[in-house]
Amino acid sequence: MKPVIALVGRPNVGKSTLFNRLTKSRDAIVADFAGLTRDRHYGNGKLGTREYIVIDTGGFEPDAASGIYKEMANQTRQAVAEADVVIFVVDARAGLNAQDHDIANYLRKLGKPTLLTANKAEGMQEGVQLSEFFELGLGEVLPVSASHGQGMRTLVDMALAPLHLPDPDEQGDTEDPTVIKLAVAGRPNVGKSTLINTWLGEERLVAFDLPGTTRDAISVPFERAGQKFELIDTAGLRRKGKVFEAIEKFSVVKTLQAIENANVVLLLLDATQGVTDQDAHIAGYILESGRAVVLAINKWDAVDSYQRETLERSIETRLGFLKFASIHRISAIKRQGLAPVWKSIIQAHASANRKMSTPVLTRLLLEAVQFQQPQRSGMFRPKMRYAHQGGMNPPIIIIHGNSLEHVSESYKRYLEGRFRKEFDLVGTPMRIQMKTSANPFKDKESD
Repeated sequence: MKPVIALVGRPNVGKSTLFNRLTKSRDAIVADFAGLTRDRHYGNGKLGTREYIVIDTGGFEPDAASGIYKEMANQTRQAVAEADVVIFVVDARAGLNAQDHDIANYLRKLGKPTLLTANKAEGMQEGVQLSEFFELGLGEVLPVSASHGQGMRTLVDMALAPLHLPDPDEQGDTEDPTVIKLAVAGRPNVGKSTLINTWLGEERLVAFDLPGTTRDAISVPFERAGQKFELIDTAGLRRKGKVFEAIEKFSVVKTLQAIENANVVLLLLDATQGVTDQDAHIAGYILESGRAVVLAINKWDAVDSYQRETLERSIETRLGFLKFASIHRISAIKRQGLAPVWKSIIQAHASANRKMSTPVLTRLLLEAVQFQQPQRSGMFRPKMRYAHQGGMNPPIIIIHGNSLEHVSESYKRYLEGRFRKEFDLVGTPMRIQMKTSANPFKDKESD
């Protein structure tokens, strides 16, 4: 799984700038989750072949007693609890203050790998002006400049060094390709652990009627009708007695990691709550990750006909971008409607790994163009010549031709529909990429 780096520090030391630099200014992939609205954001980063998740936090006041500062402190504690390594950011120009000492004391007690980083250090003499930060007792001080991009490679190298991560290029493929990794995702208290317990026929996972009772993603081997699965409960198992109030919320990091490591994701919705912003954000991340997906509406037996109709419309409007996914109405606790879910999971996995021959793809492409040509752009109309498969899980179709940069998104969706119907692709996203050939007359047009 990707290592997790948490950025911690008092306000205005440049944590968000550093976050944007480490994630290459990518927007936070998860936002507006319940309880996550106080300056805690998640983003993907990559340096060379090494990928990681970065958590940006708000200004940290460990001893805040009430109000927004206490909530922000709780969110920072949650981020630290989820992280593999902490980057403690201080302001090289403003120097030390009492709040830095309070944060350092908190981090030292945790004993988690911590890298002390002095931001805004561009043009400064390291030895003299950074010496005061050694008072914090966190070892070496690494000077960086997030705004100028100085020291970023060294920062990531030093942050990941204590984790002893294997080089991705040196890791052998030891996974069994016949095993389907199935992640059960959804917001807190929709019945994820209950569903897996029902499948297993035992209380293998502890399920409480309380949001956030589990935090670490765990895997459970399972076999059904000769097919081997690895079930991943994205909330994970957490003994109730070990959960402290500050991290009572579910772990977003573990959910993101589980989705990325899965072959198929079962997105569980709560019929009694409808489709929430959290559901839409999780669904969006599943789509972005390119994972095959099946939708299951849990607690279907607990709602009346009016609520069911409202929920169906809500799914069409708020989760319309997952219209390729199968939808099932189930009751995990009453074991209702579960058998068809397995068929859809296997179908989604097969669709994600479908092989599509170049002659068939090209024939479908030319037939689609003959039936409906792409819209003209200025003097030119996009000319599509042939198509081939560029990857699987999710399926990628690469189309070659001329002036393809002018092909509209609506036309790509039209082509996607033709390809899906021919190859019976259900439950998997699809990527269509356009590759335009060089125009040999481009330089002569101005002559």
